[in-house]
Amino acid sequence: MTITAAARSPAATLASLSSELAAGRCSSRALVEACLARIDDGAGEGRRAFLQVDRDGARAQADAVDALRMRGTALPAYAGIPISIKDLFDIAGQVTRAGSIVLSGRAPAAADAPSVARLRRAGLVLIGRTNMTEFAFSGLGLNPHYGTPLNPWQREHGHIPGGSSCGAAVSVADDMAHAALGTDTGGSCRIPAAFTGLVGYKPTARRVPLLGAVPLSPSLDSIGPIARSVHCCAQLDALLADERAAQLRDASLANMHFALPRTLVLEDMDRRVAAEFERALARLSTAGARITEIDVPEFSELPVIHAHGTIATAESFAWHRPLLATRAADYDPRVRARIQIGATQSAADYITLLGARKSFIAGVERRLAEFDAFLMPTVPVVPPRLAELLADDAYVRINSLVLRNSTVVNFLDGCAISIPIHDTGEPPVGLTLACCANLDQRLFLCAAAAEAVVTQRG
Repeated sequence: MTITAAARSPAATLASLSSELAAGRCSSRALVEACLARIDDGAGEGRRAFLQVDRDGARAQADAVDALRMRGTALPAYAGIPISIKDLFDIAGQVTRAGSIVLSGRAPAAADAPSVARLRRAGLVLIGRTNMTEFAFSGLGLNPHYGTPLNPWQREHGHIPGGSSCGAAVSVADDMAHAALGTDTGGSCRIPAAFTGLVGYKPTARRVPLLGAVPLSPSLDSIGPIARSVHCCAQLDALLADERAAQLRDASLANMHFALPRTLVLEDMDRRVAAEFERALARLSTAGARITEIDVPEFSELPVIHAHGTIATAESFAWHRPLLATRAADYDPRVRARIQIGATQSAADYITLLGARKSFIAGVERRLAEFDAFLMPTVPVVPPRLAELLADDAYVRINSLVLRNSTVVNFLDGCAISIPIHDTGEPPVGLTLACCANLDQRLFLCAAAAEAVVTQRG
């Protein structure tokens, strides 16, 4: 069998690939070999996007699926499709480094993380471990240990991919995998998706078990997919949460009411993001959605709440303290500096943060109760170039801006999705739709309806 044009197209979705496999127009082995060829292309980003490629394991998985399919065995819908796994997750027999050199001497994992096991059980082929910001502590995607995979947009100019799931996004954008497993503590699925023209999902955190993933901040961490469509993310989210997928076929904007917060999240947009965001809002309105601007004063309180440290800095320092005592010099200095902020926080500071979060959630939930979702730009700027981040002060300033909007949802304990809204070849821009906790099914319905009118397919 040979791989078809549809199967290797950047627009190929899980549904289209599943149809190709079921009809016998391509094989899982062909999909895997095509991905491996892209990874091994010396002119590409495979060596920076992946920290480990499981060629033998992927081929064996693919061959097993193909053999079952040839015998007429009933298989899960997405069996045989290659997916990449962020280096944060345990995979049986492999070392989980979390993008660091500090953990490179760890023993191989004894078992798959539950999220990985659920994907494997669904027949998805684990093609390799993707690069990431060390310990997931940045929204930019830089990694000084293993290199930074470059954004596919204007690659020759060296734009960043977004993080922390940088390799995950680049693996999908460059056809080295057809979906990716990532994590999202402050935007780490949504930011790289927005920066690379993909869809990224942050679920209500409690829906997907965190066991077997190196923590950044257990109170804020969540596990989600990066893929090529809302439907792809909905299907993967259902597998990860071990739930039935949302039914998206008849999604319509006609009766949907969206909130547009005026507070914080619309500030400091660059010209390109502002133009694309306004165009997306106009398209949503024309398609029947009602959009109401509202004030959310709780959003403006976040800089004050976090003035002396965050939940993430406190919880990450607690986990890293033993390693920092002996291996501090082996950390990325920029990541280490953020973690060490936690050393200045007291137990009282941490308890105060948790209380502030509880009040924040209650206040925002009251303001959003009448709306189906709220809207904002995923990131207020287009992807900066690596050269713009050489100075530490520029890195800190841009990282804070890139993370600003997405961290709102993690602090809210909500769910959010980023969908692309730019024209093909133009600077990548993402639109975020978000809801409060446990409204994931509603959010997917809103996002599917929105995607149909704002995403430009090229």
